[in-house]
Amino acid sequence: MARVNRAIELLEQGQPVYYTSTHVLTHESGVAMAKTWADYIRIDSEHGPFDMTALGTFMQGLIDGGPTRSGHRTPAVIAELPFDGIDEYVVYSNAWMIKQALAQGVHGLILCHAETPGAVRAYVESARYVFQSLGVGRGLGKGRRGHGGQGMASKVWDITEDEYMEKADVWPLNPNGELLLGIKMENARALVNCEVSARVPGIAFGEWGAGDQSMEQGYRKRPVPLPPDLQADLDRVWKACADAGISFLTIVTPEDIKAQIDRGLKFCRAYDSKAAEIGRLHTKRTMPV
Repeated sequence: MARVNRAIELLEQGQPVYYTSTHVLTHESGVAMAKTWADYIRIDSEHGPFDMTALGTFMQGLIDGGPTRSGHRTPAVIAELPFDGIDEYVVYSNAWMIKQALAQGVHGLILCHAETPGAVRAYVESARYVFQSLGVGRGLGKGRRGHGGQGMASKVWDITEDEYMEKADVWPLNPNGELLLGIKMENARALVNCEVSARVPGIAFGEWGAGDQSMEQGYRKRPVPLPPDLQADLDRVWKACADAGISFLTIVTPEDIKAQIDRGLKFCRAYDSKAAEIGRLHTKRTMPV
């Protein structure tokens, strides 16, 4: 095992990663998901409860049900945050949620409705320790994550507190970092700023938010296939991510996974294991699921 974060290990090999979602945070659900087909687990805290005691219990379940077949202590876990990235003041005011989620040992975060570059910058800063200097003065201010949470998180990662504090930085800005930070540019206000927001140092991936962008265009739910207006939104965010040198995330199906990968997709929302199985065969992946 070269990495704590299995998703980063795969991305460094040029492999796409696949995720599944849950808002059921119990010890039993953690044990059951420890051998998931997915490369990482997305915690739906945007619409599910923001319950840090339950998240800690779930993480312990992953440990007790593990290790993964790839030899990692747990699958990677990325938690959605329940507040919107309206501007830097909203993010700074809610940064306690970032600190508490990271203290439970998660391996990444997602900022929903990332509307402004200032909000994205504040998000990255809030997830980083002050002594991490990469990017500071070049698009980022000093980190704002405080001392204390490393005790719980290091136990989840099964490393020392000192090791945790070195590794708990944002990848790929820090090549040795183990945290993945994503942003959802999922409304009209976020779309206007997506080219600049995607360039904030410290972000690993962006997504266009199919459900919310559909609502912005007047649809009650995501139409299939995508009409031209929504396809244009997806293409704009994808290009913004590509131009910024970060990965793009969108939904995949067994029918389109090969074409999506060939286009360069690296973060894949697969609703079951079938699309992931096809994609892994297509990229000749060798790491066990």
